[in-house]
Amino acid sequence: MTDCWRPFVIIWSAILLAYVTGYKPVIIVHGILDGPKQFENLEKFLNQSHPGTIVTTIALYDYIASMKPLWLQVDGFREAIRPIMENAEDGVHLICFSQGGLICRGVIATLPKHNVRSLIFLSSPLAGQYGDSYYLRYFFPQMYQVKAVAYHFCYTKCGQKISICNYWNDPHQRDRYLKSSNYLAPLNGELEHANLTVWRDSFLRIQKLVLIGGQDDGVITPWESSIFGYYDSNETVVEMEKQDWFLRDAFGLKTLNSKGAVVKCVVHDVSHTSWHSNITVFQNCIDKWLT
Repeated sequence: MTDCWRPFVIIWSAILLAYVTGYKPVIIVHGILDGPKQFENLEKFLNQSHPGTIVTTIALYDYIASMKPLWLQVDGFREAIRPIMENAEDGVHLICFSQGGLICRGVIATLPKHNVRSLIFLSSPLAGQYGDSYYLRYFFPQMYQVKAVAYHFCYTKCGQKISICNYWNDPHQRDRYLKSSNYLAPLNGELEHANLTVWRDSFLRIQKLVLIGGQDDGVITPWESSIFGYYDSNETVVEMEKQDWFLRDAFGLKTLNSKGAVVKCVVHDVSHTSWHSNITVFQNCIDKWLT
């Protein structure tokens, strides 16, 4: 075999192996201030556990560009993901890290005929963010207790042009949040809008929803946001099953849960940037849902 042909043989062998073994394509969406390079270990885990799986880590809005508004990012990611789905007759799996989880929710909402089988949220602020994480301090390095005053900026038209403000959910500024949030509040059905039914129906097409997080994350605040829990006005965490939008089944989460389609995987001693490179997390929380 000549060296010229070797790459083609390797590629087609991988494709054939994936076809024979029945592994579905896996799409990875990165989080805030990172890109595909941070997911090399996760891709390695996938290839070792499911040889021949076609894995695509979307290279869009990397690093500082990840601060652009989420609806803009959703448009880009949707168009990158759409052809992968269209070429996957048996469906695809989505692994979405941190802010990428919210992007994936937007993609699914606006792709009503998607074929996502397992949607895996890897430490994502699904119910919002309210904490002085180092991501927030990256942009406000001189400010003490940023979380107490961030709403002054986030809940403005200018603020909503920054990704983190699209899911900033200040429990002490509920009215301002509902009035200003143009991304998270509509997605969670906290606001009535014309697309609510379509988005809900699209969410219900998911076959398995996997929620992964843990108390040692250090960034997602409260960490329970990664499993759809969140603060009340006293900063007491209210679990997913007692959230208003869950009880109203506003976007279909209650229905999925009643079908046994929602899985929570809580892991201790994992920091935020380590989730996608931790073999234990992969083996216990991700691997089984990629068949």
